[in-house]
Amino acid sequence: MTIDTNVLLGALKSNKGASYKLLMLLTERVFTANISVPLFIEYESVAKRTELVANLSEEDINDILNYFLSKSNIQKIFYLWRPFLKDPKDDLVLEVAVKSQSKYIITFNKKDFVGCEKFGIEVMTPYEFLTTRGLLS
Repeated sequence: MTIDTNVLLGALKSNKGASYKLLMLLTERVFTANISVPLFIEYESVAKRTELVANLSEEDINDILNYFLSKSNIQKIFYLWRPFLKDPKDDLVLEVAVKSQSKYIITFNKKDFVGCEKFGIEVMTPYEFLTTRGLLS
């Protein structure tokens, strides 16, 4: 699976939702997240905007990002699928999903990933993903 930046941001903002649960399940290796260096830089850039995640220190954010990175498969991107989607930052996510042969892109903005089915990728929210896999209690 490949996780959109908004899902990571949701997990940083609250420990009560499906985004947080998704991140915590990375430890159990129930599924594997995929990432690239450009996508990780996007995660870091967004996570460190103080107005978005005011409840965490920069050190906390670094620890969470390092945790996420340690539980993910890093994909080397040698090609670009750009422009395919409306937003170039969403193309970062799509590139990782295609390279890693991810079955899922997890996002809150499903409409931003219209067309990903051409690559055999299903787009789901964190709640939908966890529910279909029987991982929500």
